[in-house]
Amino acid sequence: MTGPTLATSIGDFPLLEYGLRSWSFLHTGAVVTVEQESHYLARESDRLPYGVMLWPASIALAHDLLARAEWLRGKRILELGAGTGIPGIVAGAFGAQVLQIDRSDVALHVCRLNAERNRATTVEVQSADWNEFTSAAPFDVILGSDVLYASCMHDRLRAICEDYLAPDGVALFADPLRSQSLTMLGAMEASGWRVSLAKWTIQVEAGPRSIAVYEASRAQISKR
Repeated sequence: MTGPTLATSIGDFPLLEYGLRSWSFLHTGAVVTVEQESHYLARESDRLPYGVMLWPASIALAHDLLARAEWLRGKRILELGAGTGIPGIVAGAFGAQVLQIDRSDVALHVCRLNAERNRATTVEVQSADWNEFTSAAPFDVILGSDVLYASCMHDRLRAICEDYLAPDGVALFADPLRSQSLTMLGAMEASGWRVSLAKWTIQVEAGPRSIAVYEASRAQISKR
């Protein structure tokens, strides 16, 4: 189904709708297969910001959160690179207080539209660059869907988890099993984090797509 039009500096794009249970999310097009992803990432000059597309990692992370629905109530959540905002809006529907951040004005616009259309009253959308983000209080959960693809951002992502995740909190990163993502998660394990994964299968027209949702938490040291 087609929604309103998104006006950008590179042209006007119709916003499409993706339905998940009782929610409806706007996006500019689906990038769900490996072939679509390769084609999209190769279009350096005319592609829309990464976050306004519909990516399978965000769908998988939303389903992972649905499986934790009761656990979400009262949690303070930070969603990094929120894009269309699907996971954070789902979390907010179950009583979580969610801060969604992104540095792209276009993505933030779509994210706000999605928060409004789904009456996400416990979700705040904020413009922020990861390199400059600060918070006066820790978060119980940090979310990120398809944010591990750039190796140059790994140190900053780890720093955000170390600085702003509560001692008993968890970070949930959804990723289509990229090799560079494993490098960062392995480094976190080596520095004392506990990392596990749940594998989700997203059904698309071209066939199933496997997505991992990695859960990272600080390893608890037992006291004698």
